Amino acid sequence: MHIVADENIPLIEQFFGDFGDITRVAGRTMTQEDVAKADILLVRSVTQVNRELLEGSSVKFVGTATIGTDHIDLECLKEAGIGFASAPGCNAQAVVDYVLSALSVVVDSRGIDFRDLSVGIVGVGNVGLLLRQRLEQMGLTVLACDPFKEEDDVGELTTLDKVLGCDVVSLHTPMEKGGDHPTWHLIGDAQLQQMMTDACLINACRGAVVDNDALLKHLHDNPDFVAVLDVWEGEPELNRELLDFCALATPHIAGYSLDGKMRGTELVYQGACEFFGLPERLKLGQFLPEPGIRRVDFSAEVPVHQALRTAIRASYEIRVDDGVMRSVIRHSQNLRESFDRMRKDYPLRRDTINLKVGVPARAHDLQDALEAAGFDVRSR
Repeated sequence: MHIVADENIPLIEQFFGDFGDITRVAGRTMTQEDVAKADILLVRSVTQVNRELLEGSSVKFVGTATIGTDHIDLECLKEAGIGFASAPGCNAQAVVDYVLSALSVVVDSRGIDFRDLSVGIVGVGNVGLLLRQRLEQMGLTVLACDPFKEEDDVGELTTLDKVLGCDVVSLHTPMEKGGDHPTWHLIGDAQLQQMMTDACLINACRGAVVDNDALLKHLHDNPDFVAVLDVWEGEPELNRELLDFCALATPHIAGYSLDGKMRGTELVYQGACEFFGLPERLKLGQFLPEPGIRRVDFSAEVPVHQALRTAIRASYEIRVDDGVMRSVIRHSQNLRESFDRMRKDYPLRRDTINLKVGVPARAHDLQDALEAAGFDVRSR
């Protein structure tokens, strides 16, 4: 068999080498010619897999190493009898790490504790549910809404209007233009006006869930409003002025931990094995490297809030990615190329669960707080 894969998907050779020969191509510019002779097509979110791309090809199986599937014409695949697998939940931990790092910057800028924040979550799928559980364990007040979920599965739900009244609103929905509950421009001028003038909006799902023009106007009119954007309407072409008004800005990398990306490859590998009736011989644990920072130790004298901030940022420091993006975009002559280059060359980053945190055995409050935030706490 012949496999055509997005060049940014890790471990393709390791997981799919036994399937056949592999050709890597740029996902955003993938063409009908690229996939014409492919039996297996592996993509990420930047490739639109539709009739136009697949027409005349020999593709039998499509895998997307992403949570979302809005870039895949599922009806087209079904009609053509093409197998399909996605990677639901593969980078949920990474996105939660991203949100926690953003919140650590917010609480620092306001001189408050994490538990002083109320957080509204829009969308309680794999990411939103894990975020909710993590924040509630940390003692934050959390409101959530999702018209597709039942309270028995994800906890108490409320309306979007009530969620918009929280200090922080974090978006974790798929991108849908149609249906009973479209999410395209779900957050527009009317919704922004409902939020507090000093609220924080975090978007780490899909750029067009937020009306970027309305957000820019809102930031112009409300200087205390905080925007944290990882995704952008029209990316990789983005509004430079909006970037300048954001408190934190990153190039669609919230879920770009090594663990998350590799887990996505493993999940589509499992889907391919099932479709073709092949045994699963490989597991992700065979390929994961050691984390760059393996352990952080605290004394009993460290304030709990300081330990939380330090551990969160040791695991993932959002301000580094923000600084890199601003520098790259400021000097860029080609936004599309620069945006994709930042994603392609994104440095090694590991999930929070890989960071061991040492605390004295008697520091129970410190241990409880760090465990609630998702760290592997070792008492000594």
